[in-house]
Amino acid sequence: MNLKLFTTHVIICLLAIVFVANVKGQHRPPEKATRRLAAVTFDDLPAAGRSRNYNANAIKAMTSKLLQTFASHRIPVVGFVTEKGLYQRTGEVDERIAVLQMWLDAGQELGNHMFSHPSFNTTPLAVYEEDVIRGETVTKMLLEKKGMKLRYFRYPFFYTGLTLETKQAFETFLAQRGYTNAPATIDNQDYLFADVYARAMEKGDQVTMKRVADAYVAYMERMMEFYEKLSVDVFGREIPQIFYVHASPLNADHFQDLAQMLERRGYSFVSLEQVLQDKAYSHPDNYAGPKGISWLQRWAVTEGQGFRTEPDVPEFVKKLFEAK
Repeated sequence: MNLKLFTTHVIICLLAIVFVANVKGQHRPPEKATRRLAAVTFDDLPAAGRSRNYNANAIKAMTSKLLQTFASHRIPVVGFVTEKGLYQRTGEVDERIAVLQMWLDAGQELGNHMFSHPSFNTTPLAVYEEDVIRGETVTKMLLEKKGMKLRYFRYPFFYTGLTLETKQAFETFLAQRGYTNAPATIDNQDYLFADVYARAMEKGDQVTMKRVADAYVAYMERMMEFYEKLSVDVFGREIPQIFYVHASPLNADHFQDLAQMLERRGYSFVSLEQVLQDKAYSHPDNYAGPKGISWLQRWAVTEGQGFRTEPDVPEFVKKLFEAK
């Protein structure tokens, strides 16, 4: 082969290599988003808000929808029980207990959200502690039948005590009963959306239901963005988050949309136990006062960074909520 022919051959081979590389580059799958971790928790089981007044069959249908969504996205969930909700309709106690059993049979876990969901801001410490113990009755029994322990507690309204003395005394009480506090880092006002959605559903108002659901998902994404940034401001990194909402018709119908939003943001769903192992969750929390706020806000206050104003609920949702 002469030099000219050899050179031509080399150039052709190089062009072919470049072409193949470009084609592969064009068909390369997009890089995955940043890997983030989130634990999912649900409050006010067997049902929250207006849905507490629904009959047991409606609550079972709502619960079935939620559990199907958890299964399809492989989401481990801790559901926090307010046992007073088991006794809100005469003759339905066993059926409402069966709703809690549905959670356990689906492989999920239950925690204690107190018996009557009292405010720690207005309830004496001794009375508050009695309500915790009363709230263990059915939940503990159901867990023991599954070979499980009642290990998580969640504060109603996220009120943790008006003074550090009261707060620390109650934390000692929790530890003595073997509880781990289940904080939430992604705070939100899903109950406003849920109330408006449920009232529209009762009226058969599909237009309002859709409008509220669309606004809800967008609002929740703004909350994720807010707390992801706050996490970086406080810890210099994004910590595994604890996401919480309520057991409501809104979430039964649209938690699928929230799960997809979280996945699009790069989140993987993990257990509450795994998230709590992150060292951020052992950070001191010196906040005491009347506000029920995210633990990220508490840690920011503890670090002297102050409270941050969160994204607001859309005005139309607030107006519909206040019009009830």
